[in-house]
Amino acid sequence: MAGKVVAVLGATGVVGRQMLQCLEERDFPVDRLVPLASARSVGRAVRFRGEEIPICEAAPEAFEGVDIVLSAVGDGQARELLPEAVRRGAVCIDNSHAFRLDADVPLIIPEINADDIATHSGIISNPNCATIIGLVPLWPLHQAAGLIRVIASTYQAASGAGKPGLDELVREIRCMASGEPIAQTGPFAYQLAGNLIPQIGGFGDNAYTSEEMKFQNEGRKICHLPKLRVNCTCVRVPVMRSHSESITAEFERPIAADEAREILSAAAGVEVVDDPARLAYPMPLATSDQDLIYIGRIREDISAADGVHSLSFWCCGDQIRKGAATNAVQIAERLL
Repeated sequence: MAGKVVAVLGATGVVGRQMLQCLEERDFPVDRLVPLASARSVGRAVRFRGEEIPICEAAPEAFEGVDIVLSAVGDGQARELLPEAVRRGAVCIDNSHAFRLDADVPLIIPEINADDIATHSGIISNPNCATIIGLVPLWPLHQAAGLIRVIASTYQAASGAGKPGLDELVREIRCMASGEPIAQTGPFAYQLAGNLIPQIGGFGDNAYTSEEMKFQNEGRKICHLPKLRVNCTCVRVPVMRSHSESITAEFERPIAADEAREILSAAAGVEVVDDPARLAYPMPLATSDQDLIYIGRIREDISAADGVHSLSFWCCGDQIRKGAATNAVQIAERLL
């Protein structure tokens, strides 16, 4: 396969660095790498395949000759720079929220809707991390029984707030361990160490946060289920890496826990860890720095009314890898 000129926009951030690692690990055919970041990073370098590659300033002219852009910047920068890259002939895979719900931009989880990649007009969106982690196991169950409704609670690691989130949690833990007072200065609304914060994103008029609405709105688009109903509560937890989710899903047709376990055992991107007798179930520590979504605690919903077919389960996945960087590289692989 002919090599490609690949730009990583936001190459110095947590997700950007993970994108570089994933490109290398998966032996993506990179003929030339163009790491892009803000002007203050110019003069530094990133390491890729044993070489130190200088960082270039993220500007429209930097996309000349680029085939594929992997973008790990915020909404504003994405809206400003990615159309410039498209005008110069690149295809952009964007991790921000900027284009996710645009009608002409496919929103892709390769295990679910890879065929939608063919509809792109230069920009392809990477879904929200919590959406990816929840939908990868829900999709094969939907194919078997027809998904109607999801009730989800997400337990999202500090890594979801990028390097500032990780740095802040480390600082707070050190303060706690030494008995020092914690003056909260980081990206969270409150102290995270020793605490849970039931808010991720801003509140909307319906009292749900922007992060909570992503599960429904993105899930409808990805799964081509315009009537999918989702009630989601997103919680920031004092975990370094890997998000966890408690999900109850309602289906059109009956599906037993044993059947679901069998379906998920054969599903792409999923690892079933479900043996309560041996205390085997997914946890963040066991699911960090890898690309599968681990699922366990699969059980029938004992609260369901007569005639309602629903299951509950628990899943964990690495937010930086499958929830962001790896999913983007998988899209690029399918693009080729």
